[in-house]
Amino acid sequence: MNSIIADKLRTEQTVSSRIDLFFRQITLSKLLKKSNFYKESGIPCAEILKTLFTLVFTDKNLYRALDTEPEGIGFKKNTAYRFLNSMRYNWTKLLTMTAAKAISTVNSATSEDRANVLIIDDSFYDRNRSKKVELLARVFDHSMHKYVKGFKMLTLGWSDGRSFIPVSFSLLSSRKESNVLCPSRNGIDRRTAAHRRRRLAISSATEVLFELLENARNLPAAYVLFDSWFAFPKTICRVCKTNYDVICMVKNTPNIHYGYNGQWISLSKLHDIVKKTCTKKDQILGSIEVSIRESKDSVETRNAKIIFIEDRSTKSFLAILSTNTAILDEEALRIYGKRWDIEVFFKMCKSYLSLCKEFQGRSYDMMTAHTTIVFMRYIMLSLEARNSVDHRTVGGLFYLICDEIEDIRFAEALSILLELLKRALAEFPVISEKMAETFLSSFFNSLPSAWKSKLQLSA
Repeated sequence: MNSIIADKLRTEQTVSSRIDLFFRQITLSKLLKKSNFYKESGIPCAEILKTLFTLVFTDKNLYRALDTEPEGIGFKKNTAYRFLNSMRYNWTKLLTMTAAKAISTVNSATSEDRANVLIIDDSFYDRNRSKKVELLARVFDHSMHKYVKGFKMLTLGWSDGRSFIPVSFSLLSSRKESNVLCPSRNGIDRRTAAHRRRRLAISSATEVLFELLENARNLPAAYVLFDSWFAFPKTICRVCKTNYDVICMVKNTPNIHYGYNGQWISLSKLHDIVKKTCTKKDQILGSIEVSIRESKDSVETRNAKIIFIEDRSTKSFLAILSTNTAILDEEALRIYGKRWDIEVFFKMCKSYLSLCKEFQGRSYDMMTAHTTIVFMRYIMLSLEARNSVDHRTVGGLFYLICDEIEDIRFAEALSILLELLKRALAEFPVISEKMAETFLSSFFNSLPSAWKSKLQLSA
């Protein structure tokens, strides 16, 4: 029994030390001040945030922690809920700055040739058992193919193919008042972060998408990736205007047309054209260069490339669009494969980091605060995984360098030096070969005994 308690204590101490290190690396106190987190009296915001941040790693929620170890928390339940429900705190800015710090750390050890990407996707934020949650709405869940109570969690993340860092998000309600089950609070100051959060919640997903991209404008990324739910020509063209290239999957629908040889035709007809001229036997059928436009009345067009992947078993195909027409087909598909990182992120947050489950508050501010804390936990885990699993660490590089320079032994190095000295003496015409031998013999006799033995062995 004593060993079990000791192991548990060591685990908690390890977790606490890693969290302390993470908070120091991102300079949490400075980021909190920049995000309008402050208290004139009482428990500091950094202490409350750290306590809430640690809960999931100790397999406890706030209620259980206060019930079993109230002396270890340092504050009451009301303090935590006032902190989470505050309308002053800018949680979006806190998450974005934390992500920027983490990305700077990760990107410094990454080659410039690697294509960094921004990934956009949404996932269902479940509040199906709730009744009085602010801005709760009936939203369509594509996985269950029915309307359920909750929010659409539109998320923007950064990835280099190895590490995924969540950058920003918005919990979307519904633009239709008939679908909103509980209205927003009245009397909120329009200048506050709380009002901006609620304004985005009832905006269209496309408008919020560009708001999130604006928050990430300084991050090192070359491409924006998303799936077919956002892959409309109007959206693609607007993203390209923000100096990003787009790689996305496009829908096979007769309502969307692409320019080819002076005509605007559907995706299925483009597939037929590529199929006729295809000579490849692998799954990549081929690619075709097309033009896209924001609307039917738009004169300005943008070049793009559509890559077709054939599934001969089901006689269907997938189509990947890239606005970078110079990129190879295989490279475009490899970059688009990084989009899967955000799916892993959603699964991790919901299954292990208690997203939607840890706090059951009713205010929109509290749900935003809880989601931000969960995303910050994932950022810490991404950095930990990068440092512990990635072989390109300082220690690894040190041992690789040691292995490379282990070719010459110490005795061999001394023999080479003596041979170089002999050659240097031979270049002087005044010194004969016999005099050089006498000089070297005298030099050898004056060396330490350890060096003499090494040189005799090498000879």
